[in-house]
Amino acid sequence: MRTLVSLVTALTLGMLGACSTSPTASFYTLDAANGQQDAYAARAISVVVTSVTVPDLVDRPQFVIRVSDNQVKLDEYSRWADSLKSQIPRVVAADLAQYLPGARVSVSGQADDTAAAYRVRIDIQRFDGAPGDAATVEALWSVSPPKGVSLPGRSMAREPCTAADAGALAAAYSRALDAVSRDIAGAIHSSATK
Repeated sequence: MRTLVSLVTALTLGMLGACSTSPTASFYTLDAANGQQDAYAARAISVVVTSVTVPDLVDRPQFVIRVSDNQVKLDEYSRWADSLKSQIPRVVAADLAQYLPGARVSVSGQADDTAAAYRVRIDIQRFDGAPGDAATVEALWSVSPPKGVSLPGRSMAREPCTAADAGALAAAYSRALDAVSRDIAGAIHSSATK
């Protein structure tokens, strides 16, 4: 009898173990927009994205999903492949290069001479969203021309995310950052034409 109970227990545990597989994490990146329709006239200027700050709330590998005004949840299985602090400057620099043809655009640490460059600082105030809803990016930024006064700005972009998956949310964040980049490119263009 004891052998039969042990055998049934072992079979039951084996079947339960075979049925319960852990989900695997998926990794996502932000991406620059492709083919800007409203690029400015070509100018041979240098632009350096010098710094980007990100709220501690979202400075983590997991996607932070907005549940309500006062609640978020961490999606343990949807993760950023690289930190937002390194992805956002790279994406903004790539977007700026498309909006400002002819400009040499880089991220701090890659530029040779930042004294002759337009320096861009970005403080991300809000970076949240939910699959099936929207991604929102709010940023304070400044453009410091090689000569002259720093130009402050604020951008808020809300991009729809109609699909209910993390890949669609990452794409919506990329589009929202493109809108921020478009505002910054406009400030650089205005300053460069004065």
